[in-house]
Amino acid sequence: MNNENIKIQTAFQCGDYELKGQFMLGSNYTFLVDLHHEGETYQAVYKPTRGEQPLWDFPDNTLAQREVAAYLLSEQLGFHFVPFTTLREDGPHGSGSLQQYIQYDVEYHYFNFTEEDKELLKPVMLFDILANNADRKGSHVFFEDETHKLYAIDHGICFHEENKLRTVIWDFAAQAIPDELLAPLSQTDSWPDIFELYLSPSEITALQRRAQRLLNSRTFPRTPRDRRAFPYPPI
Repeated sequence: MNNENIKIQTAFQCGDYELKGQFMLGSNYTFLVDLHHEGETYQAVYKPTRGEQPLWDFPDNTLAQREVAAYLLSEQLGFHFVPFTTLREDGPHGSGSLQQYIQYDVEYHYFNFTEEDKELLKPVMLFDILANNADRKGSHVFFEDETHKLYAIDHGICFHEENKLRTVIWDFAAQAIPDELLAPLSQTDSWPDIFELYLSPSEITALQRRAQRLLNSRTFPRTPRDRRAFPYPPI
């Protein structure tokens, strides 16, 4: 980890909050905050647990933990496309997740990506299958303005034990998964320790089983025909 990443993580774990505004789209309360630490200011997205709307199929008050688990999974896979995410107990509206804010063009998203940029989404599709992402909308993947680095956000409803995968990214269905993407899936023995603070034991077991199924098949799954496979709204 380089010095800049260490500075960011320290600021997100220890910095002072300044509430800047609220994102009005979406079901759950989400805020833009500035974090001040050692003379530096960092923008972040704050999702307080008490602002989460109850869901019939996910345990109450667990979405913030799932956001952190998604970041950890991205890191374990070597993808590094989920912005740094942590839990804080001392937010302006109580405990919740805190994620690094990335500057990007909101008008450029999955549905108008170039073909070259869409080809970069294989890791995202693999990640979503593993995380069992129930809500991969087209606006949840984007490229940072300055670096054109790929990012993926909004992972509050992931990691369910039952198959909940709903995503707009089915571009690679039935194609072979590149070996380099599959390689980290053979090293899941440490995952219970990594995810135990954020997911239930049965959710972690289901995550490991999804990894094993992908290792066995070595192909991206086809779009299911027996249930809804796309989120609504798609963007």
